[in-house]
Amino acid sequence: MSVYRGKGIVAGVAFGAVHLLAERGAVDNSSVKDATSEWTRFLTAKEKARRQLDALYEKTEKELGEENAAIIDVQRLMLDDGDFNDAIEKAVKHEHSNAAYAVSESGKQFAEFFAALDDEYMKARATDIRDVADRIVNILLGRGGDLHFDHPVIVVADDLTPSETLQMDKSKVLAFVIRRGSSNSHTAILARTMNIPCLIQTDIPLSPEIHGKEMAVDGKSGQCWIEPCEKIRADLAEKQKAQLESRKELSAVSGLPTVTKSGRKIKLFANIGNVEDLSLVLQNDSEGIGLFRSEFLYLGRGDYPGGEELFQAYREVVGGMNGKQVIIRTLDIGADKQVDYFKLDKEENPALGLRGVRICLERPALFKTQLRAIYRASAFGRVAVMFPMITSLWEVLRCKVMAEEVRQELEEEGIATGEVELGIMIETPASAVIAGTLAKEVDFFSVGTNDLTQYTLAVDRQNSKLERFYDPHHPAVLEMLRIIAEAAAENGIWAGICGELAADPALTKTFIDMGYTELSVSPAHTLAMRKRIREMD
Repeated sequence: MSVYRGKGIVAGVAFGAVHLLAERGAVDNSSVKDATSEWTRFLTAKEKARRQLDALYEKTEKELGEENAAIIDVQRLMLDDGDFNDAIEKAVKHEHSNAAYAVSESGKQFAEFFAALDDEYMKARATDIRDVADRIVNILLGRGGDLHFDHPVIVVADDLTPSETLQMDKSKVLAFVIRRGSSNSHTAILARTMNIPCLIQTDIPLSPEIHGKEMAVDGKSGQCWIEPCEKIRADLAEKQKAQLESRKELSAVSGLPTVTKSGRKIKLFANIGNVEDLSLVLQNDSEGIGLFRSEFLYLGRGDYPGGEELFQAYREVVGGMNGKQVIIRTLDIGADKQVDYFKLDKEENPALGLRGVRICLERPALFKTQLRAIYRASAFGRVAVMFPMITSLWEVLRCKVMAEEVRQELEEEGIATGEVELGIMIETPASAVIAGTLAKEVDFFSVGTNDLTQYTLAVDRQNSKLERFYDPHHPAVLEMLRIIAEAAAENGIWAGICGELAADPALTKTFIDMGYTELSVSPAHTLAMRKRIREMD
């Protein structure tokens, strides 16, 4: 038995096999003597990659439709691309490169070729060829690189990108054990959304030997065990049993109103990242969706989603909520959510760069495609839209003009829309300070506390080395929250909180006393929050 330690950010117990996602470092360029055997190794790996892509195509077609599955089809065709295979064969048979290095270098060369083309469609294929090459390399090196699992697993990795977490079959993830990471990373947010045990900053070695071995995880203590002994198993099983009993107790408040003893009514909403999260919202009796992170519809793919695809996703969520409100955040790409096909310039400090509403205002066609899909979906239920990363009044006014243009265009085309509330995210000190001015132009505020804390304290929330300085309870952050709530009340609009801080039990009463009337939390926290609020005066 081996025990490892880290920081637990989602409590809970999990038992399962390790699925190791090894570091994506440089591939060894050592030569081989038996080129024929090495070529056979490549062919075998290619066939395994084909089977993986076939399975992924079927899953994508079933869950997201044929249009999305076409992305996987492109990658299947690239597996058999003559030029790509010829380049690998030449490197293996004539230059005696090992197969992994030959595939890696050929993938880089072809990706650079596609990226340099003028045609936008062909440019987008650069991402596809990189993905295909990486898949084959992972198979050749025995890396647990496939993000789609045959059975429930505990994911162990150095770190995970937003697009990697998006691609996973989350129903088969039992726990996350990460060597790096931060409490505010998107892996952490995903884990909270699904109530999956999660450890970050662990000392576990990323050795190939642990792949497939049995692991136990305790998210509360921050410990994990490879091949745990019987005593550890028994102790954790007792903890797991206690957690299940606690969840049963919370089910007693399901269906009850979220109201304090003194009669203050709170809208208790949920945060989601994609259509799949809808089931979690319904299971946990959330009263609405306070944050639909719609940028996740743009991640983990090789090209922009079309307007019809966006509409179908929004309509499914809006219709599935049966009249409860759905607040959709327009895409917040940039900063820690980078997407190759957006072709964003490299920035020294992306958190302060082209992100959020700035991209939308710089790329109006992109923005209007999303707004059009949102307005179309509003015909199927209660919809609100909010714009992220606002810092100035002119940004709000421009967003309103573009939203009205889209609404009018749809009306002229005879396409039905519903009433859509317009709100903004308050997540910068600038928007907090001028909240009184902004409140006169919108229907609501939603505070993104993760970024508000980051920008107020000048602390990179993704930097794990700065976590002791990232303090959401800092007096300056709380003062910002007070200013925002007062500005909303003075101007007759409602204010909510949709950042991770909304679920902090130490601040629930503080937020309600400040005047916040909506809290949007991870679905798994809904019932615990309702119980807490109902017990408050």
